[in-house]
Amino acid sequence: MSLENIKETPVLVPPIHEQRQIVEIARSTSVSIGALITAARTAITLLQERRTALVSAAVTGQIDVRGWAKAA
Repeated sequence: MSLENIKETPVLVPPIHEQRQIVEIARSTSVSIGALITAARTAITLLQERRTALVSAAVTGQIDVRGWAKAA
């Protein structure tokens, strides 16, 4: 395929109102994904803090870990 063939290839473009709808959907989806990413990062940070606190409590004897078994 040559550059000339590519230049001659017709490209279908939706009407402007449909293009605007597509842009709006893409923007709102992007905002939703951004919010989910933020929530996931917050949850990860909280879980890491809780894990650190749990390990610290186990090491210092604040909780009794005898008899605990690793989950299968």
